[in-house]
Amino acid sequence: MLTDYHTHTPLCRHAEGDPVDYARQAQALGLAEIGLSDHNPMPEPFDNWRMDLGDLPRYFELVDEARTALPDFPIRLALECDYLQGREDWIEKTTAMADWDYLIGSVHYIHDGIAVDDPQYLARWSSASDIEAMWAAYWRLYEKMIRTGLFDFYAHPDLAKRFGLRPAGDLRPYYEPVIQALVDTQGVLEVSTAGLRKDVREIYPAREMLEMAFSAGIPVIINSDAHCPGDVGADFHQALDLVRSVGYRQTLRFAKRRRQVVDLPETWPPH
Repeated sequence: MLTDYHTHTPLCRHAEGDPVDYARQAQALGLAEIGLSDHNPMPEPFDNWRMDLGDLPRYFELVDEARTALPDFPIRLALECDYLQGREDWIEKTTAMADWDYLIGSVHYIHDGIAVDDPQYLARWSSASDIEAMWAAYWRLYEKMIRTGLFDFYAHPDLAKRFGLRPAGDLRPYYEPVIQALVDTQGVLEVSTAGLRKDVREIYPAREMLEMAFSAGIPVIINSDAHCPGDVGADFHQALDLVRSVGYRQTLRFAKRRRQVVDLPETWPPH
């Protein structure tokens, strides 16, 4: 059975639906587990798409309420944590705030509060050189994030393509340092169906990067990045077909920041 470990709650101010409804959707789809992984709070007002630090107790309550409503269905407690160079100490403090099942690392911001997936900044990347600079900045930070070793897996790897923006030519030079960092740290890469619901209409990461990851022995985990209950498990058949066609036959589960290797199903949904 598959799991969905990348989901959000209304506390982040850009998702909808009660966490128990996410869990019920996961159970109805035949998933083995779900994880709630809202955007990590920051110690100061930071942006308008994450919970405030004062919301963290309510976040724990929502997870507990879902667990109470579905006592026989595993519901994991997690966060998606933005990697911000120079703010690693805050992630270390966040790690001690709860008995997390896993922490997801992600890169959205490349510099000065500019996020690669925010449409308000699209005009900044209008030329080929602009796109190359944006990609270089993004992947440099992605590698740095992995090398911190602070996270259990890494989200939507090539988010920089969210609007269909890509440098011309061979993209492997962007991927290679990240693949090496994953090898060096025994890191885990997310295969996210969220890109299918975005402008790019593609799974994250690109097949070529996934093939490099498989050749390097890097584990993967399939997630949806759900922002409403209907997103849970969305397009998992496409993601499973992709990873199996590359060669993957196993994935991971997480509990208390420990990983367990499990077999991938042959098809989805399960028969």
